[in-house]
Amino acid sequence: MQSGRGMTGSRSNWSWLSASLLLLSLAFWVPLPCLLAKSKPCIAPDQASQHVNKDVCVTAHVYTVVSAAQDTRFLDVCSPQTSDAACHFTIVSFHQDKKDVGNLAPLVNQTIQIRGTVRTFEGRQEIVLNRRQQLHGGKAKFRANPRLIQSFSAENGGKAISDKNGIGGQRGVHFHHSGH
Repeated sequence: MQSGRGMTGSRSNWSWLSASLLLLSLAFWVPLPCLLAKSKPCIAPDQASQHVNKDVCVTAHVYTVVSAAQDTRFLDVCSPQTSDAACHFTIVSFHQDKKDVGNLAPLVNQTIQIRGTVRTFEGRQEIVLNRRQQLHGGKAKFRANPRLIQSFSAENGGKAISDKNGIGGQRGVHFHHSGH
């Protein structure tokens, strides 16, 4: 009977040891990818032209918020001494995103970090602010391109792909637009 107890005791010790080793290994391995992943530093607004069509973080000082037509808001990140022609970066927030972005007035006179894809519009680089989370490292909302949605619509007879060769994946494949 004594040997039976010894067996049970060693199983209990083995279970405790296994659980301890598992927890210890998790403590080291779970955060490891977080430690190994290096977050890219934010760039200055004047570097945005080197990152067009890339998802980046930009650090900028907000001097003012300007409201334009249709309640589009611009965060002016160029100093008052900088002429409009010399200002090559802006942050824009559209009316349809007002609920997700919220009040921008508290950002005036603040240095912010915004994450988003740098786009070029009328010779100036911009990031569209469409979610408040972008100011805290979060990604922008995904929006499908409305022109592509129309082109792919079965209702207007649009085709997603036109293949002149009749064989997918070869020369002649392009997007077919239905006369819009």
